[in-house]
Amino acid sequence: MLLGVSAFTAEADKAPRPAKAAVIPCKGMIDQGLLDSIERRSETAMQAGADYLIYEIETYGGLVDAADSIAKYFIQTVGSRARTVAYVQTEAISAGALISVSCNDVIMRQNTTIGDCAPISMGGKLEGVEREKAESFIRAAFQRAAEANGYPEALLKAMVTMQVEVWRIKDLETGQWGFYERRDLPSDADRYDVDGAEQIVGSEELLTLTASQALEYGVARAVVGGLDEALTFLEGRDGVRFAEPPMRLQTTWSEEMVRWLNSPAVMGVLVMLALLGVYLELSTPGVGLPGLVAVICFAVIIGSKYLTGLANWVEIVLFFAGVILLLVELFVLPGFGVAGIFGILLVLGGLFGMLVKNAPGELPWPEGPEDWTVLTNGVLGMLYGFVGFLVLASVLSRYLPKLRFMSGLILMPTPAMANGAAATASVDSPRCGVRVGDAGTAISDLRPVGKARFGDSMVDVVATAEFLDRGTAVEIIEIHGNRVVVKGRDSA
Repeated sequence: MLLGVSAFTAEADKAPRPAKAAVIPCKGMIDQGLLDSIERRSETAMQAGADYLIYEIETYGGLVDAADSIAKYFIQTVGSRARTVAYVQTEAISAGALISVSCNDVIMRQNTTIGDCAPISMGGKLEGVEREKAESFIRAAFQRAAEANGYPEALLKAMVTMQVEVWRIKDLETGQWGFYERRDLPSDADRYDVDGAEQIVGSEELLTLTASQALEYGVARAVVGGLDEALTFLEGRDGVRFAEPPMRLQTTWSEEMVRWLNSPAVMGVLVMLALLGVYLELSTPGVGLPGLVAVICFAVIIGSKYLTGLANWVEIVLFFAGVILLLVELFVLPGFGVAGIFGILLVLGGLFGMLVKNAPGELPWPEGPEDWTVLTNGVLGMLYGFVGFLVLASVLSRYLPKLRFMSGLILMPTPAMANGAAATASVDSPRCGVRVGDAGTAISDLRPVGKARFGDSMVDVVATAEFLDRGTAVEIIEIHGNRVVVKGRDSA
């Protein structure tokens, strides 16, 4: 086990006091879901009497706002109630480094890394004022952690900004090494070993430290071979004794599911299924399974966004108001007018608002790199879903009627009649002889699907270019297998 030189401070003749530890894994992308999970598990551990909360870090980063909230939670809430320890199991990169140094101690496993916290944006290249605005916020968060937990401030700032050049100089009076930015380099040669100054970070470098470097520079308290050695280090340094193995608090299946549902790939599948359900429902008479699938998918999409803090009540109300207006336009009002247009605008506005985290009274527009990342991921997910819907809708419209086990979703086509006509009525029905040009009467509202009577034949039809009320005179203009297209006889 590799430990710092001044690791052990407890007096040898003092009996160690009993202590209790809890291990809280923090893996994957840092987002709102992980923040909520960390808070829940931390409170559970402290209520169970845990004195040490060991956060097992395995992450390449994530959203800055979520990481900042976790960092503040560690420093401002947990720090006064328990000892927080970041145990870097594999890597603590970007936002992962921020939450690590926001703990009282950083203990790193051998051959792990920490650092590289420059902000990036999926919405465009960060330059000039925009980059400085993003970096200044993150630098302040690292400075807060350095002040709270005693880490070298200059090194932490160099993890964020490339222009921060850091030197290490030895204080001849104390024998301790100090880290300084170029503008703050000491010039007193009597007190500092100015000639022996060592450059740690260049002006064009972004700092990422290995475990051994982090220990040497004072970012890590210890480098260990595993969790057991980390506990041994804490016992020796703090004069405590962990009488029992630490409790391990994993994420729940529901927390993992919410985070999984918000991934672009899964969101794309949900959007695709929802749109496909709407398409099939409008293409077939009655209300059935496709409509139910669409409702479930939209409910899952909105629910997952709400649970991760992306959707607020205003956006949810806008979405459902838009849906209601579309339903009114489809089933109540003739034609397609103001209600339909406003319905589409409200639905799109609600969905867009759910892709950006904002308060109910704020305009849903990305303000920082992390907001652009969330928006980009959300748009990509919906775009994938829409493209998948177009492909599947095209395939299903051609092949689904031929699949017997799916006949309940789309009406099965009947063979062509001797006279070249076809109808949706049963093959053995004497009433299925209809052809292009036949005139009849709508016996239900056609919005756009419904039923019409042609002589003695009652046929499932689709109106084109308009919605027709019950009792309207209609004429068959096209027949494609099971699809009978009509128009009002008064239409051009």
